[in-house]
Amino acid sequence: MGAGTDARVAIVDDHELVALAVRNLLADAEGLTFARHADTVQALTSRALDADLVLLDLSLRDGSTPDENVASLRRWGAHVLVLTSGEDPFLVRAASRADVAGIVRKSAPPAALLEAIAAAVAGGHVATTEWAAAVDADPLLQGAPLTEREREVLGLYASGLGAREVAAQLFISENTVNDHLRRIRAVYQLI
Repeated sequence: MGAGTDARVAIVDDHELVALAVRNLLADAEGLTFARHADTVQALTSRALDADLVLLDLSLRDGSTPDENVASLRRWGAHVLVLTSGEDPFLVRAASRADVAGIVRKSAPPAALLEAIAAAVAGGHVATTEWAAAVDADPLLQGAPLTEREREVLGLYASGLGAREVAAQLFISENTVNDHLRRIRAVYQLI
């Protein structure tokens, strides 16, 4: 993506109404353009790369799994931001261990979704309560090499506090909270 070029955003969702809503959301978004919609990852990736970021429905009805879908999209060359309706935490955990920018609720306010899309396009990690709660509740995390502070940050974030509120409660900077969240994400992807 060159300077002055809008980031192209595609969506894989088997509900056309969701794709229409995303298209409308992106219509007025500065620096973002709607690329296209597909019902399956295979349908999207069967054509040449035409998206910088793919919004991926966590629970497609084609029998595919989140990790398979993310791997296909990453091989295709796109970043991935997962959209969820609050499905099974096991699916959220599977997506969290894959190479995704983050996981966002479909019911998130439009401004929050646009903020998450912009962060993902820029290559950043999108930490959300859904992601933190699924990771924090994963029994596999008990053996992960996280510090006590990282576990504390994750627990507070999972409870619904934002980075600013976690920072204030722990008397650390917001940047430190975000650093902890990035490290937690990296460690979690390895377990």
